[in-house]
Amino acid sequence: METYQNILVVIDPTTDEQKALKRAIDLASTIKSSGANQIKLCAFLSIFDFSYEMTTILSSDERDVMRQSVIKDKELWLENLINKLNPDIEINCQVVWHNRPFEAIIDRVIKQGYDLVIKGTHQHDKFKSVIFTPTDWHILRKCPCPVLLVKEHNWPSNGNILAALNVGSDEAEHHSLNVKITEEAKQLALLIQANVHLVNSFPGTPVNIAIEIPEFNSTEYNETMLKHHQQAMIAHANQFDISVVNTHVEEGLPETVIEQVAAKLDAELVILGTIGRTGISAALIGNTAEHVIDQLNCDVLALKPDGYISPLAD
Repeated sequence: METYQNILVVIDPTTDEQKALKRAIDLASTIKSSGANQIKLCAFLSIFDFSYEMTTILSSDERDVMRQSVIKDKELWLENLINKLNPDIEINCQVVWHNRPFEAIIDRVIKQGYDLVIKGTHQHDKFKSVIFTPTDWHILRKCPCPVLLVKEHNWPSNGNILAALNVGSDEAEHHSLNVKITEEAKQLALLIQANVHLVNSFPGTPVNIAIEIPEFNSTEYNETMLKHHQQAMIAHANQFDISVVNTHVEEGLPETVIEQVAAKLDAELVILGTIGRTGISAALIGNTAEHVIDQLNCDVLALKPDGYISPLAD
């Protein structure tokens, strides 16, 4: 698979169990064995300790020496950690001093042209996420390349990849993203010997309409919506030679439907698109990808629309 030749792996400084690094090594090894010429992996760690910046009794040069000492210690720790994994892929290590990890990661992606970012993820506090957005969410919104968020689920042979689509929309952006997500699912499925499933949700009858218009037939409305989305899904599946048996169209919120179908299939990976919403709308509304990552018990691969430009780009 030639899409991912240059991969950035985000290291978790709090643990020796680096699930993102292990996933990256497995994926890179599989890509290499499929005939790819050169795969580059970079293990990237962003560290910061505010106490070093506030040590006023030391000169700026002395503080710099302290920072470099900490960086060197982390480089040795990271190199030792990688050696224990005994990878058959060459891995470059980089440790930087930065107080905002997501900015350090995205800046590296932009400057070095990485094809994929792989990062382990954890459960987030729902209330705190509104005020202090986790690094995962910043990366999902602002990283210009695909982001693979890794959990504990294995990638077994003949497993299931679930591609989350929005086939009911007439918007060109959604259509192109549906194509991109499905193509990605097909390529990955071929690479790791998995089955591709497609999922699409649609909204039920708006509550205000049912209340304000008593004669409104909600059952007929739901049936019409279901038929519309099923037809659109079948047309999309046929375009990519995916069996109708592997399509799932259900009423409900996207994050709920995706989680339920992924659990039913025991999917190893969910692929979805994120439009990179930022600002107050992101805080109040959020993106489907952000709602999904905390609920799923499998990896999530988030893709941006073609032409997306990160707000952190110069």
